[in-house]
Amino acid sequence: MLDIGFWELVIIAVLALVVLGPERLPSAARSIAKTVRNLKQTANNLKSELNHELRVSELHQQLKEAEKKGMQGLNDKENSAIKELEEAAAEVNQGYKNLVNENSDKSEKN
Repeated sequence: MLDIGFWELVIIAVLALVVLGPERLPSAARSIAKTVRNLKQTANNLKSELNHELRVSELHQQLKEAEKKGMQGLNDKENSAIKELEEAAAEVNQGYKNLVNENSDKSEKN
């Protein structure tokens, strides 16, 4: 990614020490480390969301193909896509039922 060698890092460290001084250098290093950590976390979250959206798009396309065939004579990819979508729908329905049950229990207590 960045082509920074050992000596470039040494020069940056010396300049930071001279500019910031020994009192503020540790807090500046912590601040930079926290910022880099947050950037990495944001990039990983973005990457996982993008992968998820690509998978949803792929499943949607396979479902369209299955619907064009009238849900008959489907290939393995289309069958697996339908199965995965049915499992996801069952999970969502189960979560909804749990939420409704929790809310009704809370309202009965009040």
